[in-house]
Amino acid sequence: MNTPTSVYFIGIGGIGMSALARYYMQQGLAVAGYDRTPTPLTRELETEGASIHYTDDVALIPTSCQDAGSTLVVFTPAVPADHTELCYFREHGFRIMKRAEVLGTLTRAHRGLCVAGTHGKTTTSCMAAHLLHQSHVGCNAFLGGITKNYGTNYLLSTTSDYVVIEADEFDRSFHHLTPYATVITATDPDHLDIYGTEEAYLESFRHYTSLIQESGYLVVHTGLKLRPDTADSVTTYTYSRDAGDFHASNLRMGDGRIVFDLVSPIENISDVELGVPVGINIDNGIAAMALAQIAGLTADEIRTAMASFGGVDRRFDFHVRTPQVAYLSDYAHHPEELRQSITSMRQVYPGKRIVGIFQPHLYTRTRDFYREFADALSLLDEVVLTEIYPAREQPIEGVDSELIRSNLRPGVPSRVIRKDDVLSVVPTLDFDVLMTLGAGNLDDYAGRIAELVEQRIK
Repeated sequence: MNTPTSVYFIGIGGIGMSALARYYMQQGLAVAGYDRTPTPLTRELETEGASIHYTDDVALIPTSCQDAGSTLVVFTPAVPADHTELCYFREHGFRIMKRAEVLGTLTRAHRGLCVAGTHGKTTTSCMAAHLLHQSHVGCNAFLGGITKNYGTNYLLSTTSDYVVIEADEFDRSFHHLTPYATVITATDPDHLDIYGTEEAYLESFRHYTSLIQESGYLVVHTGLKLRPDTADSVTTYTYSRDAGDFHASNLRMGDGRIVFDLVSPIENISDVELGVPVGINIDNGIAAMALAQIAGLTADEIRTAMASFGGVDRRFDFHVRTPQVAYLSDYAHHPEELRQSITSMRQVYPGKRIVGIFQPHLYTRTRDFYREFADALSLLDEVVLTEIYPAREQPIEGVDSELIRSNLRPGVPSRVIRKDDVLSVVPTLDFDVLMTLGAGNLDDYAGRIAELVEQRIK
């Protein structure tokens, strides 16, 4: 097709989709779309110029997006195949692309710095984007979370040749990308409703490494089962907190601060301080700094930007933080993410009573990993579970939150509640640190939970 003059998004309110919507609006194109429900993000998009409706109805598609010759349609894999508007566009010859395909075109138009992995990719990609944005290099960025520094999931540069992209393995979306350099943070099995087996999941990551450009870079966490399939001209580095080509040394933790020296094959950097001082951000920060050094940032630029990184909404997102009591929400929705999140809190708050409220995400993920979820949650002093957040799925008989609760280690206090009862339950809990965990909609209550915790302090 000719260069489009309008873009229509089915699922425009998604984190990744909204970033692309903003990109096209910045380019001067007419942007419209559908989503199931209004959210603060969709309201922001409307304020910025997007035309959005919330009923699946062809009659609501604006005139600007009704010409197949000038309209690009973008959708996510989460949209059902029988979606009325999507069927209409297919039947009438519109050019239709998945969000990942559009991101793929950007990695071929720019130098793509991509972050893939079961967990850690949102924080790492947001860190990398912040590092580049604050430097002489600059970047465009399409991120999977709202950065605290910028209040957005999208950054634009009219001069930089770099684009930072969160590479999502769901539905093999990252196979559309052609990275110049990529980090792989973890390959713990996930999305088994898509992949079926751990072997298929690992093979998907292996194929992803084969897509790295000639003379590009792979930065992979130590200890992964992954066997890369890169071209001979691709430079491969390893990283982790304690070992690898990139790692930390002279680690200092205490008084709410984490400082370390970066050991790097490119250039060592002393006295790096984490703006969000939690243990897992040591690994995330090392990976982000590796991409930044590959892109040509100086040591001073990296040191300054690491200290000023404010974090990401729902990723170790502190709503209350005092020496006595803390409350944070975290997007952790995979067993290993939960383990790392809780362990990080144990490091920051040693000896404190930590209570978690967890909303399981997806019936299939709960079915596949309920034992692993229970094992990770047993690291808490008390566990509260809500009902499963279904997202795109239908219920599975015999799969519910009780399946996790009944497999907790003996002696861990626990209960299952309705999500709508969480505000009445919080005042009854005995904690020094409260965590709300999961990728569903429990975070809708974060503000009101924070008020309850502050009242407790008073």
